[in-house]
Amino acid sequence: MRIDFISDVACPWCAVGLNALELALEELQRERPGLDITLHVQPFELNPTLGPDGEDAAAHLKAKYGMSDAQLAAARANLRERGAAVGFEFGERLRVWNTFDAHRVLHHAGLHGGDVQRRLKHALLQAYHRDGRNPAAADVLLELATGAGLDADEVRDVIASGVHGDEVRAAEAEWQDAGIRAVPSIVIDGRHLLQGAHPPEVFAQALRQLAG
Repeated sequence: MRIDFISDVACPWCAVGLNALELALEELQRERPGLDITLHVQPFELNPTLGPDGEDAAAHLKAKYGMSDAQLAAARANLRERGAAVGFEFGERLRVWNTFDAHRVLHHAGLHGGDVQRRLKHALLQAYHRDGRNPAAADVLLELATGAGLDADEVRDVIASGVHGDEVRAAEAEWQDAGIRAVPSIVIDGRHLLQGAHPPEVFAQALRQLAG
């Protein structure tokens, strides 16, 4: 079973969805220990035109979604509750940042196989949504990527050179052409689509049916 997890580092529901999906996958693999499952992280940008300085998070979200202060507070409380249910902790995220460079480094991680890309994805989501760090900052990317197991010199070259930019743009265009307009979106074996940050039991039931 191949699973493509289409998401953005800037998407809080993607953090909830990834943790929930992994809990569901753990349950499925306990039930069917011989099932071979590969998870691939795919790029999507919620704010592709955002400048390098980012924007104030509250102002950005209220303007983008037409939210009041009370609605924003309620939405954040709901996120914290849903995140805690699947083991993800949300902190104070004061700014919204551009994520294109993070996607380039994630693409590089995906070339190394194993769980490197998944570890880096988790690290980026935690840095952004729990710790309020800038995933476009070179020092943050280097720290997280090397912590996930990538070579420091290779990561420096990726960040500085702009390599993998074309591949990320091509992947984003491919998923958009396939009809992906919101994240998280999960495509299974290139045919089946699940959208949204569902609870683990919902993911598990869907995956169980597809695996059968």
